[in-house]
Amino acid sequence: MTTETSPASGGLWKRLGGPVKVGSIFAALGVVLALVGVFRGSVPLNPLSIFLALLISGGSWGLVSWAVASAALDVDRDMAQAAEGDTERGETV
Repeated sequence: MTTETSPASGGLWKRLGGPVKVGSIFAALGVVLALVGVFRGSVPLNPLSIFLALLISGGSWGLVSWAVASAALDVDRDMAQAAEGDTERGETV
């Protein structure tokens, strides 16, 4: 007896694309590093300052890493299409 699973039952992490996963991991790393800075006393113990430190570090690390991963994925796809086009014409890569 087998049960069919819908794509929605795979969980959020399985549905995310590669660049989004990379961005999420690096955003979490940025937040952890900001929390280390808060505990070391680099950030004033003001709720707004702590919030901004977390937002800026997590947002910038996540956004930049997502952009780099997206660009790398686009280049990889373009190279695969170019290689496919070359083999169709009989050229070697």
